[in-house]
Amino acid sequence: MTTTVAVSKPDPPGRTRWRPGGSRTGPRGGPASHSQGRTRLRRAITANLTAYGFLAGGLLCFALFSWYPAIRAIQLSFQRTGGRADAGTEWVGFDNFTTVLHDPEFAAAWRNTFYFTGLALVIGFVVPFVLALLINEMRHARAFFRLAVYLPVMIPPVVTALMWKWFFDPGPGLFNEVLRAAHLPTSTWTNGEDTAMISLVLVATWANMGGTVLIYLAALQGIPGELYEAAELDGANLWQRIRHVTVPQTRFIILMLMLLQIIATMQVFVEPFVITGGGPGDSTITVLYLIYKYAFVYSDYGSACALSVLLLILLAAFSALYLRLTRTKD
Repeated sequence: MTTTVAVSKPDPPGRTRWRPGGSRTGPRGGPASHSQGRTRLRRAITANLTAYGFLAGGLLCFALFSWYPAIRAIQLSFQRTGGRADAGTEWVGFDNFTTVLHDPEFAAAWRNTFYFTGLALVIGFVVPFVLALLINEMRHARAFFRLAVYLPVMIPPVVTALMWKWFFDPGPGLFNEVLRAAHLPTSTWTNGEDTAMISLVLVATWANMGGTVLIYLAALQGIPGELYEAAELDGANLWQRIRHVTVPQTRFIILMLMLLQIIATMQVFVEPFVITGGGPGDSTITVLYLIYKYAFVYSDYGSACALSVLLLILLAAFSALYLRLTRTKD
């Protein structure tokens, strides 16, 4: 007796089959695909909620310590507080801005801030690049010099300022003692109106150049060695190799660090506050130091916030330029 077995053929791709009970299954539009879609959606929601849960702590810190103070400062710039930030306030419109703009120290503070920024670009921007070039050319003890150049960054800024204040002391200070031992004329350093700002730039350069040097070193080590070999074959000397190979290959990093340095130096405060106290006269008073005086010396929080808003607008312009250039690079 012969038994015949019926073999069902598989459905062609894209076709569906009726099942008992009137249900339809298939690769598209069936219950299976809907179930898989719901599963993927549920997994995506779970993953996003987990990510936002981890971000919640950081976002909360930013909201409490960055965003809220900034919004509160903008609000206070249009109010008069009566001597205390928690006292009763009244809306005065742009009166605080008018007060700040007519203050004799306002022009001096902005002039000194731009002067400090210009000196920092001339001194504090060239020195890290030169140090990075020298360290990059070393064959021995490169790790030691990388550590040595970064050590000042790890010292607290106030400690650095106090140390350099003793160095600049016109009496028993270290620098004048060295000059006397070498039978050279001494300097007034931070006690002279002509030399005070330059002295502060030297302090800021020494204290903050470590990170910049390391960034330059990373950029220099990313330059292909074949470019230098080709330049040497063409007879280029050291200066020509730096000019035609090193600088073009690192010009984007140079521009980015220049913008970041401008933003940072426009907010200089520790050095004039600790070392010179804004003096002699008003030769080292900066915008941030004037904001401090408005808030904690004159108890005029409205004017302090008004000047902060003006500084914020200027720094926001530089930040927008920085973001635009980085986006263009990407």
